[in-house]
Amino acid sequence: MLQVLYDNGPCLVVNKPAGLLTQAPRGIDSLEIWVKNFYRQREGKQPDDNIYLGVAHRIDRPVTGAIVFARHVRAARKLSIQFSDRTVSKTYWAFVEGQVTPDEGTWRDYLHKRHGMAQAEVVDEDHPAGKHAVLHYRVLARNELGSWLEIELETGRTHQIRIQSASRGHPLLGDSQYGSQFPFGQQHEDIRQRGIALHARQLGFSHPMTGEPVNIEAPLPESWDTLELSEV
Repeated sequence: MLQVLYDNGPCLVVNKPAGLLTQAPRGIDSLEIWVKNFYRQREGKQPDDNIYLGVAHRIDRPVTGAIVFARHVRAARKLSIQFSDRTVSKTYWAFVEGQVTPDEGTWRDYLHKRHGMAQAEVVDEDHPAGKHAVLHYRVLARNELGSWLEIELETGRTHQIRIQSASRGHPLLGDSQYGSQFPFGQQHEDIRQRGIALHARQLGFSHPMTGEPVNIEAPLPESWDTLELSEV
């Protein structure tokens, strides 16, 4: 079921569930399909009627949280410019294995998306395809298993939070692709439908038509309820 967080003019922010692609080839379910069906039902259109939907950014398949879509071309273009110019604010919540120290810090790396694979790796600064990746974190809570981090991205690289955490010995809970040994959330038989402990908590942008500031917080999914945490 589509959870709408913000609905104003051509802008729609929804809370993406785990295990669902943002976009996908024809015949594969995706959040884009869900949102188009939302508009079809609301506007009284037929199932085969074409619906324009602008996708200004994406969230990885196993990740949950706030994502914005645009209903027409002009709004989509203006939103895309905000993302490319990095004037959008994005805050993530992550639960990682192990005790992250210190309680606040900045991680800087050079990352490379492996050719033909949906996977990133840390490379040397002089790697010809390496891209600078920077994030800032703060530990919100801990338990015996790991640390709950609030993360602000300064750059937006493929799998940035996932690989920067894992390369320091702190894979995201449930992220077996980057070395996690512990399950997280509902364990579907199809591993692609499983979630990881990464949530796009906050999304801030300027409304593309009015210029008014928009700040959205996405509620955590139920999968986080199983974590018994002590605040730092």
